[in-house]
Amino acid sequence: MEIRVLGPVAAYAEGTAIPLGPRKRRYLLGLLALEVNRALPVERIVDLMWPVAPPRTAVHAVRVCASDLRTALQGWAEIEARGGGYLLRVDPLAVDAYRFRQLVHQAAQTGDDTETVRLLDEALSLWHGEALAGVVPAEVRDQLCLGLAQARIAAADDRADALLRLGRHGELLEELSAAVAADPLRERPARQLMLALYRAGRAPEALDAYAGVERALAEEVGLDPGSDLRRLRQQILLRDPQIDLPQRKPMQVPAAISGFAGRAEELSILDKLLDEGARIAAISGTAGVGKTSLALHWAHRVADRFPDGVLHANLRGFDAAGPVPAADVVRDFLSALGVAHPAGPDAQAAALRSRLAGRRMLLVLDNAASADQVRPVLPGAPGCFVLVTSRRRLTGLVAVDGASPVPLDLPSLDDARLLLAYRLGNLVESEPQAVDELIAACARLPLALAVVAARAATTGLPLRVLAADLADLDGFDGGDPAADVRAVLSWSYRAVSEPSRRMFRLLGLRPGPSVSAAGAASAAGLPLADAQRLLRELGTAQLLSHGPRFTSHDLLMLYATELAESDEDAPAARHRLLDHYLHSANANAAVLDMFRDPVALPPPVDAVTLDVMPDDAAALAWFTDEYAALVNAVSAAAESGLDRQAWQLACVLTEVFERLGRWEDWSATHEIGLAAARRLGDRAAEARCLAGSGRAAMWRQSWEEAHDRLGQALTRYAEIGDRDGLARTHHNLGYLHEQQGGDLNLALRHSAWALHLFRECGDEPGEARALNAVGWYECLLGRPWDAVTHCRSALDLLRRLGDRRTEALTWDSLAYAYLALDEVREAIDCLEHAVAMLVELGDPYHEAEVADHLGDAYARLGETAAADRSWRRAVDRLEGLGHARAEEVRAKISRPSPPSC
Repeated sequence: MEIRVLGPVAAYAEGTAIPLGPRKRRYLLGLLALEVNRALPVERIVDLMWPVAPPRTAVHAVRVCASDLRTALQGWAEIEARGGGYLLRVDPLAVDAYRFRQLVHQAAQTGDDTETVRLLDEALSLWHGEALAGVVPAEVRDQLCLGLAQARIAAADDRADALLRLGRHGELLEELSAAVAADPLRERPARQLMLALYRAGRAPEALDAYAGVERALAEEVGLDPGSDLRRLRQQILLRDPQIDLPQRKPMQVPAAISGFAGRAEELSILDKLLDEGARIAAISGTAGVGKTSLALHWAHRVADRFPDGVLHANLRGFDAAGPVPAADVVRDFLSALGVAHPAGPDAQAAALRSRLAGRRMLLVLDNAASADQVRPVLPGAPGCFVLVTSRRRLTGLVAVDGASPVPLDLPSLDDARLLLAYRLGNLVESEPQAVDELIAACARLPLALAVVAARAATTGLPLRVLAADLADLDGFDGGDPAADVRAVLSWSYRAVSEPSRRMFRLLGLRPGPSVSAAGAASAAGLPLADAQRLLRELGTAQLLSHGPRFTSHDLLMLYATELAESDEDAPAARHRLLDHYLHSANANAAVLDMFRDPVALPPPVDAVTLDVMPDDAAALAWFTDEYAALVNAVSAAAESGLDRQAWQLACVLTEVFERLGRWEDWSATHEIGLAAARRLGDRAAEARCLAGSGRAAMWRQSWEEAHDRLGQALTRYAEIGDRDGLARTHHNLGYLHEQQGGDLNLALRHSAWALHLFRECGDEPGEARALNAVGWYECLLGRPWDAVTHCRSALDLLRRLGDRRTEALTWDSLAYAYLALDEVREAIDCLEHAVAMLVELGDPYHEAEVADHLGDAYARLGETAAADRSWRRAVDRLEGLGHARAEEVRAKISRPSPPSC
């Protein structure tokens, strides 16, 4: 609940405005809120609401207002009748005027200027105009709210004083100028403005501000400025140091990095340089080698030798946003030392040198990009010591400015052990071999060692496990920006050419763990040969593995993804990459089954390179290699607003899901595709996704869902007049009834109707498959001779079409009919012929299915060895595919269970 009176009167409940109605009602709420939880007599309310000649009905009007207000606020605040008056019963903090006074009081009690500014900022933010604006006449507002208005002015003045003490005068110039212009007779903001201008290096303007106040006072009231203002003018003219920022002993050095160990030699060098009167030391070394850790550790160790304090700046020389300008560092140091900023960077640098002269201070300049970034900050006289760190050697600083170089190499093996021992304690002694393996895997780089040690400490994994798995570990991600492994990665990234950096960035968009050269070429929009050259360069820099498939450590992948987010070509690259997967998958699905129901695709966008395999085995291997990327690409397309690609890729993958037995992925991708089709309003696409989703549900044995989805698909195909789609769906419904163990007569009717529709549409591949299905169900219904007839008809048609895969599957159906006729040897001949065809076609999934049936047939004859041989063949193929049925078939080996028809 929030009640506002510091501006237009309003009430809010959970952020939503409560309708209060007419002005008199808001007037009453404002009066009661100013006296929250205290009764206000009706006579006083009447006097305030009708200050001149109240009507005879005034008391009644107040009561009506109070009643209406009670109704409006019901559940949030109460309007109570009390002792001939009314009071607002609510938490006082719900009233902004009460909160304002409380915050002002808290600000006056704290001794911390930063906290004072925070509290007063919050207090002043509660004001949205004059108190009780829009409901109370000016004369009543002056009577009721004078104290609040004065408190508002005083709070603004107190805030300005605190900001001046903090050296944040630059933030005040605009608002103080406006305050003085609004009321030139108030001397407190005038004095604050003069002081802010002076400390900003604008002394002439400070004197102009004084002259403006002097003129306004003379013209308006015939007075001179007060003594405080006159004294400040004199101090500005004399540049009196007393009006500079208060003298401070800054101790800016950050906390030392936990876990520092070793580096005895480098610490000794720094100690010696300090003892011998050196002025500048420059620590240099590669990213992640521990330069900052060494500098901060040493700074804390010697801080007591610098009685005038320690200044610190992170120069961010290698940040993506670029180095911090030297002029910014100079100004920050001037503020820390309480020195006003003169105009211009040269004058500011001179002022810093003047303030440092004769003082004993340590300046730590971390992450310098160059000597030029450091020079403006250097003291001009002896007494101070400057410690610089950089990834570069800063030879110019050594040659021109006399810096002493302190090169920092990888730590020794003993120092690396010390670092791990500090963080992991007794674990290091208990697993010495694992420790050495960890150190080797981290290349003794301290940052990597620290991150791995943190992982060991937080997960509790034995070091030998971490050491064994480190190559594949998501393990150098410290989970905290302070463990900036990105610096290590960026070192390699920046070492390659810009075209290769672009390639690396755009590969961060890849949806899977690895990518082919054609996929990389598509992402970058380059010819394949050019892409391969860049991939070789990235491999040499160890940003990618060498081909034929290109992958990288998980953390490198994350780094590439972060970089890709800021690449302006990222949306187009994502589109090209998704088109690469969609059109490559479609082409290779046609290799697997040229007679499948194809998905009609528009051409890919420009600069897309496809992976098209020459045969069934190579196509299936491609799908296996790209499986994770293809599945992820469906959701990536939907999330990127590429809904057409999302549903099309889901449907293209249907054959792969079936062959690999990936029922859950089949369902998940088709749900995404179905949602995408519905967003597009594409009913044909919706029907196709519904049918695919129904088939996936059938394989998951979610029978109710399967019937629902296939039923919806029938409805959609009927609505759009797609008889071929209807035929395919009836075909699937027949198979569903069989798989569910349901009504086989109904399964046969669906297949027979599918056969009729396929013939009507002239879809001969569909007709052949329907003939096979009809024959299969006739066999199951005890009509094996009818089954033989239909299967033989299907074989004739399939041979003419050249659909050898479906021909092989029809031989499987024919074999089942012969088994029903007890012609087992004839069935075995059919099955052996089918297996041979599927081996030739390179179709391990269907080979496994038929080999399973062949084992069953041999078991009918009691030929256990032959049956086991066939079942083992089936298990080998299914395991190679990671298929869910492998264990089901394995259970038959040496325990034959002859089937019956």
